[in-house]
Order: sequence, then structure tokens, then C-alpha cells
Amino acid sequence: MRELLQLLRTARAYRGRIVAALAAMLVYAAGSAMLAWLLKPIVDGLFAVQVQAGAFSQGYVREIAVLILLAYFLKGAGSYLSSFLMADVGQRVVRDLRTRLFRHILGQSAAFFSARTSGQLLSRITNDVGQVQTVVSETIADLSRESLAVTAYAGLLFFIDWRLALVVVTAAPLVVYPLTRLGQRVRRRTRLGQEQLEQVTHIAAEAFTGHRIVKAFGAEEREGTRFAEAVDRLYRTNLKITSAVAALPPLMEFIGGLAAVGALWYGAREIAAGSLTPGEFTMFLGAAFMMYGPIKKLSRVNASLQQAIAAAERIFAMLDTHTEVREKPGAQPLPRMRESVEFRQVGFAYADRPDHFVLRDASFRVEAGQLVAIVGLSGAGKTTLTNLIPRFFDVTEGAVLIDGIDIRDVTLTSLRGQIALVTQDTVLFDDTVAANIAYGVPGADRGAIERAARAAHAHDFIMQLEQGYDARIGERGQRLSGGQRQRLAIARAILKDCPILVLDEATSALDAESEHLVQDALANLMRNRTTFVIAHRLSTVRRADLILALENGRIAEIGTHDELIARPGGVYARLYALQVIGDDEDGAAATAAGRSRGGSS
Repeated sequence: MRELLQLLRTARAYRGRIVAALAAMLVYAAGSAMLAWLLKPIVDGLFAVQVQAGAFSQGYVREIAVLILLAYFLKGAGSYLSSFLMADVGQRVVRDLRTRLFRHILGQSAAFFSARTSGQLLSRITNDVGQVQTVVSETIADLSRESLAVTAYAGLLFFIDWRLALVVVTAAPLVVYPLTRLGQRVRRRTRLGQEQLEQVTHIAAEAFTGHRIVKAFGAEEREGTRFAEAVDRLYRTNLKITSAVAALPPLMEFIGGLAAVGALWYGAREIAAGSLTPGEFTMFLGAAFMMYGPIKKLSRVNASLQQAIAAAERIFAMLDTHTEVREKPGAQPLPRMRESVEFRQVGFAYADRPDHFVLRDASFRVEAGQLVAIVGLSGAGKTTLTNLIPRFFDVTEGAVLIDGIDIRDVTLTSLRGQIALVTQDTVLFDDTVAANIAYGVPGADRGAIERAARAAHAHDFIMQLEQGYDARIGERGQRLSGGQRQRLAIARAILKDCPILVLDEATSALDAESEHLVQDALANLMRNRTTFVIAHRLSTVRRADLILALENGRIAEIGTHDELIARPGGVYARLYALQVIGDDEDGAAATAAGRSRGGSS
């Protein structure tokens, strides 16, 4: 019940509404019991006494009619108010839980996201939290309201005849075992169903995001089959859940029938003995049959509760996952960088493989305003090294210092506020051009946005859009070309005006014309900034003040282009030679292809 208690603690902030809902439930229970109680005066007072005397009292009928209407009014008002208030609490809890979960996930480290799919994370926020909404707004309300009603009916039964009441409730223990077993089955199946729904969400998101590749390779049918298989697995699991839930009402009806037979047998004996009046027995039977409805609903409540608990287990397991980079207590803001960035014997290993260092003993110092190029084969540790500067990960050994201050001793906001990032895989949002440029500086005025766009050589193509700076660019900027997206990303970095810049080969996937524009925009961006460039094309790093050549997670060489190229057999010299040969082969292939096209024409 830990998960249920955690859910209730989440709702604790709205205890005023919950208390009001409970008061309304008490009114509902009182109205329900009152309806059963009125059966006695109707049978004994109206039919038995008044009809026999031949004096059918209109006043007596009016009194009974008013009391019946009052009972129905109390029951209806209590039901409406309790349902409305608990639904309000449920919506508020879901809002808070969904927001809390989103913020928690977003605060995790980059390793957390690399180990999980977006479909998994979205499923937690949408499907699991939606399942919890049902238990908070409906299931708990039904549980409380119907439990109070059953209590009121049971109290009335014992008040009428405690021996007869015991006959009715003897069947209750028969419900407990099957109810418990079916509840456990529902919870297991629900957990499996949530995992399968998570897979369905992942497959759909992956196919929609990569729709161009799917179409280009004619894989629509294959992806459709993959999705259909996942949906079929979910269908089968949900059918098993439905089977378990559907078994509860017939079971309750049969046990209720046993109780009714026992009550009829015993009640007939009591009436014959003169211990019960017909009105009392009618009231007893009426209360017993009225109690059946709430009990039947409570059997369904248990199944819903088990489904919600299964979802809550997944939510709180996610909330209990902590890989986020944390600030030290009392962390101070980092002053604007003026002197240097230093790596001092830095080592890094992922938390799930603490003995496998992907970066080890990295030591170097970069002066303010210098351009640093980081080169090496894939897997050498280039991206890992730059990810340590904004603390996407924390170092395992050593320290990263800015102006001599360990970045673990400063606030994350002040640290990341001094770093701009432009990557090869440009990330833009489904918003306007202006909002994307101003993403790092919320509230920037239109003049500053336009100046940044001009510096990034983006203003001209922006003005050709139908709505200019107010044009929406679609998810990930898909309405723009690759070069246009890169220039918007550069404009975003220019507007942020950070002293430290990290570039992950922002031009490697562009055509010649776009690359020229982007290179020119990058030159504007790098001016007077300390820049770290992850370089795949070594031709772009000749003008670097410092080159770091990485090999197997270590800095093998440090120096300028001329210094490193002069070391025969060195890491940088080998990389440079390989790329020069590759460029020559590409050029020869392009020339041959051009001649072939010319000959065929």
C-alpha cells in the first residue's frame, strides 16, 4: 500500500476539499439509510394500520412523501457534491503529479536519457498518470462514499435485528479470498499492460519522427506490422484484465443471493414468532437489497484500485530515480568568465559502468578568447569532454575549473548561463522563428532578435517566410532546410551572448553554399569567445589556437596544427593524412562521375 499512501500524500495539499467531499458523502449515506428506514412506516403505518381502520390519512401520506423526497434530495446532493469535489481533487493531483514528473525527468543527467526511449518517458507522464487520475478522482471517492453507505445500511440492519443481520453478513467472508486473488491478478496484468502501452507509444513516436526514412526505404508495411503486433499484445493483456474484473459482479450476486435466502428463511421464522413486524422485515430486506448496490460497486473499486496502484508503482519508481547533477548546498553564482577554462586531471566513467573510464587524466588550460579544436576517432571521448563543461555529467575524477573556480561549487543556472551550444543535430521547437532565436533569452525584444539573425545570415530567408519572424517552423524545424536550421541555432547562440561556446561540427552535413553561410555566421559567433570545437573535418581547425588529439579516452597530443602535423606517426598527423587521402578519393570519384554524365549525354 506504499504507492497508495504516496498518492494520498500528494493529495494532502487539498485536504480542505477532501473534508468537504467526505461531509457530502456522509449526507449521501444518511439519505440512503433514510430511504430504507422509511419502508417501515410505509408498510406498518400506512398499509397495515390506516387501511385496516378504513381511515386513509392524507396528512400521513404527505409526511411520508416529504420525507422520501428529502431522502432522495440528500442522497443526490451528497452524491453530486462528493463526486464534483473529488474529481476536482483528482484533476489537481494529476496536474501536480504530471508537472512534478516532467520536471524530475527533465532534471536527470544525459545518461538517464540515453538509457531510455522518449516513448517510455512519455508513457509515464501521459498513460500512467492518467491511470492514477481515475483512482484519485473516482475510485477513492467511490470507495469512501459506498463504504459509508454500506456502514449506514449495516448499522440499520443491526438496529432492527442483530441476529438477522448476522445471518446476512455471514456471507461476507466468502468474498475476501477471491477478491484478493483477482485484485493481485489485475495488478500484475495492469503493470504488463502499461509496459506494452509504453512500447506502442515508442513505436509510433519513432515511426512518426523518422517518417522520411520509413517512406524512402518503403518500410510503411513493416512498421505497420510492427505496430499492429504491439497493439495486439496490448489487446490480449487488456482482455485478461477485463476478464478478471468482469468475474467480480457475478460472484458478488451469487453471494448476495445466499445472504438473501438466509434472511428470508430466518425473517419468516421471526415474523411467525411475533418478534418482527412486517414493516420491520420489509425495512430490513429493503436495507439489505439497497446495500447490495454499493457492495457490488466496491468490488469493482478494488479492481480499479489495483490498476491504479500498478501505474503508481511505475510513477514513483521513476520519481525515486536520481541521476541528476545536483548543486552543492550554498552554491554561489559563477561570475562571468574572464580568464580561463581548465581541466585538471579529469576522469569520467558512467554510473552504470564505474570501472570503465571513457575519459582519463585529461589536463589542459584554455585562455579566454582562444579557439580549441578537439579531434579524434569516433568513441575517443570528444563529446564526453565537452559535456563536462556545462555539467551534463559530473567528473568522476579531477576537476573542471572556470577562472580557478571548481564548477561543482557554483549554481547550475549561472554556469550554463555562460555556455552556448551549437550541435550538428540542430534542435529547434515547434514555435515561431522569433521564439526559437530567443529561447535562451526569454523576453528579448524584436530588435535584438533581428540583430542576432542578421549576424547569423538568417534575416534574409526569415523575411521570405510568409509571416517572417512570426512564422512557425514545425517540429524540430522541419519546414526549414538544414542550413536554415543551423543559422537559426547560431542566431540563438549569438543572442544568448555567452563567453563560452561549444560547437559540435555544425557544418558537416551541409551543401557547399549553406556551409559557406554557416561558416561565416560561426565566425561572427566565435568572435571574442572561448570556443570548443569538436571537429570531424580537420580542414576546419587549422586556425585553432590549440588542438587536443584524443585517443582511447586520453589526450594523446596538444598543440597547434603546424606543431602536430610535424610529428610523423602522431595521432593528429595520422588523422590528417587519412582525411586528405579520403578527400582526394572523393574528388577523383566526383570528377569521374562528372565525365561519365558528360559522355552519356
